[in-house]
Amino acid sequence: YRMLAQPLTPTLPQQIAERIGGCIIDETFAPGERLKEIGLAQSFGVSRATIREALRILENRGLVSIVPQRGAQVTKLSRKELEDLFEIRAVLLGLVSRRVALSCTPEVERLLFAGFRALRAARDGATAYAHASAGLVSVLARACGNQQLLDYITSFAQRIGRYSRLGLSTPARRKQSLANWRKLIRAVVARDGDTAETMHRRLSMQNLAAGLAELDRREREERAARDKER
Repeated sequence: YRMLAQPLTPTLPQQIAERIGGCIIDETFAPGERLKEIGLAQSFGVSRATIREALRILENRGLVSIVPQRGAQVTKLSRKELEDLFEIRAVLLGLVSRRVALSCTPEVERLLFAGFRALRAARDGATAYAHASAGLVSVLARACGNQQLLDYITSFAQRIGRYSRLGLSTPARRKQSLANWRKLIRAVVARDGDTAETMHRRLSMQNLAAGLAELDRREREERAARDKER
């Protein structure tokens, strides 16, 4: 059993899945875009079989759909998925922040303040800000003392990441988010579980509303573009 206690390292397909998933979140690979195995294999310097396995991992995460004879493509953004994911996220992260507030240590305080400084420094760009926000969520989730809760949140981190970025696309939204993160962190370090839970739920629901608004804007632009082509 000694070997079972050794730390697990990601396999090559898992590492590649993380890289491709990051590109999907950042929209380097756009919703609906085909992902060509040959090009990806050449880019990463690996076999097509390795890419195929990485794409299957991403399919399980809901980021990629694989159609027989047609290959893989990035899944399109969905209002229903956005609403469903953020409904779950609001509850889970509210619970996380409550738990951390009730047992906050000086080390967690240090990590939260460092994360907030990174968040503030990233406020001029949607992608950088979304990454910094995800970093703060990770700090809280790892400090909550509930492994099952951490596993749930980690399991759909990439899937929800693209929607989080969507809801942080404007400077006004990032300013609002930053102000609420400040209140949330103050509540956590003050050991105020009720306020910490309320603020994290508010963060999630505001991001949901902003994400839906951004989806609506994109759909209007697509309709207008189609109308011009007619």
